[in-house]
Amino acid sequence: MKDTTIRRFLTGQLLVAMPSMPDERFARTVIYVCAHTDDGAMGLVINRLFDGIDAGGLLEQLGIDGGDPDDRLRVHFGGPVEPGRGFVLHSTDYQREGTLKVEDEVALTATVDILRAITEGRGPRQCLLALGYAGWAAGQLDQEMQANGWLHVPADSTLLFDDDMDTKWERAIAKLGVSLPMLSAEVGHA
Repeated sequence: MKDTTIRRFLTGQLLVAMPSMPDERFARTVIYVCAHTDDGAMGLVINRLFDGIDAGGLLEQLGIDGGDPDDRLRVHFGGPVEPGRGFVLHSTDYQREGTLKVEDEVALTATVDILRAITEGRGPRQCLLALGYAGWAAGQLDQEMQANGWLHVPADSTLLFDDDMDTKWERAIAKLGVSLPMLSAEVGHA
């Protein structure tokens, strides 16, 4: 009998860029991994805002009236792939058709309906709006991790959804129980 179990690899984890990250687009980033399978991986940068784009203007462009009632929407740079495509990472208290439940407490919705729900006060308790995403082909993320580009740590709602962008990277590294000077840029094995 064929095993049809989908291995989840790093789905639901945070990727933390090593201090020596060679790709400037990802320097000092923290990425929430929304999906990681044999076919590749997809995630959202959670600690960078999208320069020059505010939520009110974006909502207006989408024809959504009323703005954000509690000003909790900030537009994040989700990653360099498809920067015109929007995603809302959110708590699982909001689930509709098109919502992907990533793990018990976190879901992802890429439809405009969730933005309407948020502006009308019917949206999720916690959310993060991102334009674009980070994507990896089959095996690519694994190779980058082996080359000492990324660390991974368990996600938590504080790191995912709080507004303190300036310290998310350091706080994610601190979850490992190591200090920045202890991290080596050298690839090797003990």
